[in-house]
Amino acid sequence: MQRSKIAGIGFYVPKNVYTNDDLKKYMDTSDEWIQERTGIKERRYADRLGETTTTMGVEAARIAIERAGTTAQDIDFVVFATLSPDYYFPGCGVLLQRAMKMKEVGALDIRNQCSGFVYALSVADQFIKTGMYKNILVVGAEKHSFGLDFSTRGRNVSVIFGDGAGAVVLQPTNKEGQGILSTHLHSDGESAEILAMYNPGTHANHWTPQWQSAFDEAEIGQLFMSHAMIDEAQNFPYMDGPAVFKKAVIKIPEVVEEALSQNGLNKSDIDMLIPHQANLRIAQFVQQKLGLSDDKVYNNIQKYGNTTAASVPIALCEAWEAGRIKEGDLVCLAAFGSGFTWAGALIRW
Repeated sequence: MQRSKIAGIGFYVPKNVYTNDDLKKYMDTSDEWIQERTGIKERRYADRLGETTTTMGVEAARIAIERAGTTAQDIDFVVFATLSPDYYFPGCGVLLQRAMKMKEVGALDIRNQCSGFVYALSVADQFIKTGMYKNILVVGAEKHSFGLDFSTRGRNVSVIFGDGAGAVVLQPTNKEGQGILSTHLHSDGESAEILAMYNPGTHANHWTPQWQSAFDEAEIGQLFMSHAMIDEAQNFPYMDGPAVFKKAVIKIPEVVEEALSQNGLNKSDIDMLIPHQANLRIAQFVQQKLGLSDDKVYNNIQKYGNTTAASVPIALCEAWEAGRIKEGDLVCLAAFGSGFTWAGALIRW
């Protein structure tokens, strides 16, 4: 049976390093406070002007395409995962297609936040399996830094996130046992507002009670964005961290075990687990629950923070570059995030 394989992989992170001590200039926090709760020591922020989610995606894509032994002109489909697009619309997929001077290929944007890359990988995998496309570029990229509240009010969210991009090129393979074995996608929208960016949005008639005052003060035509929304900091992300943690440490191991079960494999068969880099404490809890040793789990949140849709491909690429992933290894990807959505993928490298 034809499967899809990762033929090339690359990542890009901005040059600007911001340590926990650097954030103390903007908010009441400390290196100890941040590390204790998240494990993060530093993160990268894109240049305020010049670098965008798309430009970072392009940098990662160029590396992946070169390593795949192909060219941008050979790419016949693009899947771009992000929650921080250059524009509200159009999406980053077409902007990347333009920037890389590709042919007039299809470009699909995925909005599944932290699970975005694994969702995107699953979509691309189906296209390869059916034979519809032969060279699919899958990108996860984020520029969080432009939309965070760098004040004490917003520190619970702002200290966590960083910028960056990762990309892979998927191609068909007929090699026995090689490639993506299976992908697993899930969602539960019951608690969608626990981790969300409410504004700007089109939900003027479906707000939660704590935001009522902003809409009471808004005039028709100003509901998309109003001064009251800005004054009440409603244009920044909101997260109930403990609630997210409790759900993530249940659903990530579940999706890993689901993938293993479908393929007749055991936890001991995993050579490398690449969890979404949401919080080092979550990753450590998942590792313990699955009974995996330190050499079988890769974490880099300490250096980059949570890069959402970019975190899985960045970590995957770093692990491969470091020689931690070799041909024939069983690699598991797992992610959980806003929505809630969660996803897993099992790959024979």
